[in-house]
Amino acid sequence: MIVGGGFAGASAARKLERLIPRQAARLVLVNDVNFLLYTPFLPEAAAGTLEPRHVVTPLRDILHRTYLRLGAVTGHDPAARTVQLTSHEDEVEELRYDQLLLALGSVSRLLPVPGLAEHAVGFKSLADAIWLRNHIVETLEAANASEHPARREELLTYVFVGGGYAGLEALAELQDFAVDAIERYPRARLHGMHWILVEATDRVLPEIDPDLADYAATELRARGIDIRLGTRLEEAGADGVRLSTGEWIPTRTIVWTTGVIPHPSLSSLGLPLDGRGRVLVDSHLRVEGMDGVWAVGDCAAVPDPRTGGKAPSPPTAQHAVRQGPLAARNIAAELGIGTAKPFRYRTRVAFVNLGRHKAVGRLGPQKFRGFVAWWMARTYHMSRIPGLARKIRAVADWTVGLPFRRDVAEVGSIGHPRPLRAEEYARGGTHRPLD
Repeated sequence: MIVGGGFAGASAARKLERLIPRQAARLVLVNDVNFLLYTPFLPEAAAGTLEPRHVVTPLRDILHRTYLRLGAVTGHDPAARTVQLTSHEDEVEELRYDQLLLALGSVSRLLPVPGLAEHAVGFKSLADAIWLRNHIVETLEAANASEHPARREELLTYVFVGGGYAGLEALAELQDFAVDAIERYPRARLHGMHWILVEATDRVLPEIDPDLADYAATELRARGIDIRLGTRLEEAGADGVRLSTGEWIPTRTIVWTTGVIPHPSLSSLGLPLDGRGRVLVDSHLRVEGMDGVWAVGDCAAVPDPRTGGKAPSPPTAQHAVRQGPLAARNIAAELGIGTAKPFRYRTRVAFVNLGRHKAVGRLGPQKFRGFVAWWMARTYHMSRIPGLARKIRAVADWTVGLPFRRDVAEVGSIGHPRPLRAEEYARGGTHRPLD
């Protein structure tokens, strides 16, 4: 049984399908949705460069022998080797396992900032990406219609908190999208936009080399993006944010991308956890002190070979897609197929997309920046998308989009049917207004 259908879980299931003979075992994967989200393409989905459906891959398209169950694992009895599955209809079922692989991933890290949970949005899911794109279009529409400069300033100011991979890529792509879109809004264009990146440390992109991070910051500042280093978010409100400098910034857009924490459900599964809530595993990805239980991906404290096992591997997709198949191989070895191996992968590739056909990155010891890095990043990610159909669709999106302007249709109502009551329909149904 595999719990979690992200990079680690899906790649483990695919590997097990190849390793274990068809009649030798039953494979079950439990996930909350029936698709795998390719998270490196979230910024491009938000910016309209890629069709949102093309950054997800249906699990049933890439898994041919694995039994998919939608729901959440809400309990675990290691002694009986059973888990409790709660379906989307709140039906509870007990499932038995021989080998259990936990690949639950992570969620956005929330800090005790007043108003943060109520007024900020994360950038972790496809819903977050689509909502942000629609929200930016709404702010442009409202600002263009407003007669009040102060209100336009509030609407056209966008604050991103967190200068890591997720924050920088989301900011760069969405600002690029907004620059194109604002050409259709003359009053908003005359007022101008204000994009702000708030980072608590003294540099952006702590995950990559300082010179590449400096290049990225210089590139973004050249586009008019205001980068506030050594600054923290102190308060978030419906109409603005307060920074640690004491400054109050009027805004309707607060995007929180300050890192991740392991999935909170791990605390209820009777597992050994480290101080940050990750499952403790050995170099073979087996959960410490448990027989037949394994953990991989963001939810696991996998010993990093670069540090001699003294620190855990970083929570990145490139580590997850190596840990998943290795765990599958070691599980197969537990069943008498092949031999077990320790996790030895060391980070070789790191790219950060800056929009406008520019990026920074490293491939082994070599560093790249500008257009060459952008082209390499796209080529690398294209090679990692699971499924030939999704590869072709992504390339088609990029190719078709080259000669055309970006689509600025606001599609926030998709997936939210209007009420049948006439008076509710007249008011716009479930549409969420800026007011």
